[in-house]
Amino acid sequence: MWSLRCQKQRRRKAGSLPLAAKKRHGENMASPVGCEHYARSCLLKAPCCGKLYVCRLCHDAEENHQMDRFKVREVQCSACQTVQQAQKTCQQCHVQFGEYYCDICHLFDKDKKQYHCQPCGICRIGPREKYFHCEKCNLCLAQDLRGNHKCVENVSRQNCPVCMEDIHTSRIGAHVLPCGHLLHKTCFDDMVRTGAYRCPLCMHSAWNMEDHWDQIDIEIAQSPMPTEYQGATVKIICNDCVAHCAVPFHVLGIKCSGCGSYNTAQEGGLIQPPQQQQSEQDTENEAETDTEPEQQDQPESPTAH
Repeated sequence: MWSLRCQKQRRRKAGSLPLAAKKRHGENMASPVGCEHYARSCLLKAPCCGKLYVCRLCHDAEENHQMDRFKVREVQCSACQTVQQAQKTCQQCHVQFGEYYCDICHLFDKDKKQYHCQPCGICRIGPREKYFHCEKCNLCLAQDLRGNHKCVENVSRQNCPVCMEDIHTSRIGAHVLPCGHLLHKTCFDDMVRTGAYRCPLCMHSAWNMEDHWDQIDIEIAQSPMPTEYQGATVKIICNDCVAHCAVPFHVLGIKCSGCGSYNTAQEGGLIQPPQQQQSEQDTENEAETDTEPEQQDQPESPTAH
């Protein structure tokens, strides 16, 4: 519910008023320019409430329910106001409703090399030859990711882990992380700007961090630990290679001995080397001896008479 309210507020701020609001102001919604979302010359008759809107997004921003684009059966021409069956060209005045039209999604828009992906169930911005549909991810991906990405089953059917809004049908592009999870491209850009470098879902590094790890190596080499911590180790799990290992402890970073990543999580406390542990134990024993209370002379028992 919160996400829906946020979406509505953003859409209202972004541009034109919804249909109902424009009618109240006496404006003509039958405009060939369409709306802020799509360029089209018709209005969709919402199958849910019977109202006319330029697109499903304008409808959803104004109403308390969502329009099912696949159930749209009728449209109204923006030029002659004729209500008719959904099609690419007006049957009355022959105005073209959109350069592109999908009779499954009932999507009218200017030509952006769109294509309808049957497995995805929606239209994608192409051109088609630059994308392929990954059966396991159940998503259209760029051709350069063919055989070059980690598959996560039905990954796009999950909401974006940053904004918690839909990815599969979103008009915002998706960014594929090395771990295979998806974020909205805008959400990924926000992560980069704020310095967050881990996937919000699995904590795997969100991009190649080798240069950053090299910099941490240099900083650690220039910052030796105090004597009492030298030789101390700690058990970790690596978020990148999932290795469990015991490695040297340093306050600036704990490096995985398997892959060299500093994207690690500590398991348990510090482990001191055996010699230092014995030395600390001896010190504790000496302290106990030094503080042991002195024995006082007990009074003698009285002599019997």
